[in-house]
Amino acid sequence: MNKRIQLTPGTPGPYKAMLALSAEVHSYAENAGLGKLTVELVKLRASQMNGCAFCLDMHSHETLKLGEDPRRIFVLDGWRETELFSDEERAALALTEEITRIGETQSVSDAVYAEATSVLTEDQYRAVAWLAVVINSFNRLAVTSHKPLPRKA
Repeated sequence: MNKRIQLTPGTPGPYKAMLALSAEVHSYAENAGLGKLTVELVKLRASQMNGCAFCLDMHSHETLKLGEDPRRIFVLDGWRETELFSDEERAALALTEEITRIGETQSVSDAVYAEATSVLTEDQYRAVAWLAVVINSFNRLAVTSHKPLPRKA
């Protein structure tokens, strides 16, 4: 892979602002009662869709540290075909996928919106949407610059 200009080290101000935004969104998600594993699954699923190896590596490790069953990580791309995910997780994953594809679809479908709002509170819905926005932003930074994986996991 060709070496690329890294976007975060040379722009400490915007990167610190992104980190602060991420921390604020995580705090909001926690206060909304969104499960920590749901938060990490949102980040993993968006990162899968965006092909962000750096974020997949990071959030897979974070998810395992939280006690996630590796089997659920292995089948995350096919979550709809399993019974391994809770209603909250399924609603969050569907919403995350729609937000991640918004450039193609131009919308969150009425069906996904209805599903999400039937399972998630308004604050949880907002938290998932913001989590998806933030991880998609981080994915775009890492993929654009071909951010290398850490030497050691």
